[in-house]
Amino acid sequence: MVRIEEKQGTMVPSSMPEQQNPLQQLQAKFKEVENGFRAWLSKQPLPVEATVVTTTGAAQGAAIGALMGTLTNDISSSFQTPPQASLNPQAMASFKQAQALSGGPLVQARNFAVMTGVNAGISCVMKRLRGKEDVQSSMAAAFGSGAMFSLVSGMGGPNQAANAVTSGLFFALVQGGLFQLGQKFSQPPVEDVNYYKTRSMLNSLGLQNYEKNFKKGLLTDSTLPLLTDSALRDVKIPPGPRLLILDHIQRDPVLKEKQGHRGKALTMTKFNYNKNDSFAALR
Repeated sequence: MVRIEEKQGTMVPSSMPEQQNPLQQLQAKFKEVENGFRAWLSKQPLPVEATVVTTTGAAQGAAIGALMGTLTNDISSSFQTPPQASLNPQAMASFKQAQALSGGPLVQARNFAVMTGVNAGISCVMKRLRGKEDVQSSMAAAFGSGAMFSLVSGMGGPNQAANAVTSGLFFALVQGGLFQLGQKFSQPPVEDVNYYKTRSMLNSLGLQNYEKNFKKGLLTDSTLPLLTDSALRDVKIPPGPRLLILDHIQRDPVLKEKQGHRGKALTMTKFNYNKNDSFAALR
């Protein structure tokens, strides 16, 4: 920001530091602290890193669970134990499952703390041991968190071990699917190196929509000096774009030079062929 000051009859510009947005400053400070904490944590032994990551993950899960438990507190209060529920194990299992999913703030905080803490801890250990974070590590962490969530929350019937395995498998399958889906959409598309020059040419001409026509006809970069009107017509490119493409090839010095070399080679081939025919006729 520039402020104009009047000094001894003259206007003197003076610069003032621009004030940054307090929210941006807070975000930058938080990012700096977070990066420093991660750098420090990566240098610690595996037990220390796993303990810290598990604790922070559990704290985050507890906060989320307490919030959800507060929102669903009125629903959980309506679940009263039926007098004859013990006579029907299936009914009791369904009742416990409903209680686990709609408990009070403390119950939900405990459940989510265990689930997120175990997930974060296993992910940390797997990443440190295997040196990478892939779908196998993600599914292993999800299996552990699902199994512990089932044991702590009391979901399912009387066979807690079987229910823990079932819940762990369900969590692992869901997490694996989400991980693969995220990988698919997060990775940039791989460019085909055979169409690098073609793509650049079409983009410069504003004809990028016809790249699929080139690929359909297998008109790669190596075929650019050989392009003709009939070849472009065969891949369903309209007359206007065909003229622009051919004009661009004629104006491009590199492509034009390649055209000249190929033309000379074809001429020499025809000359040698005709010469051989003449010698054969003389014999």
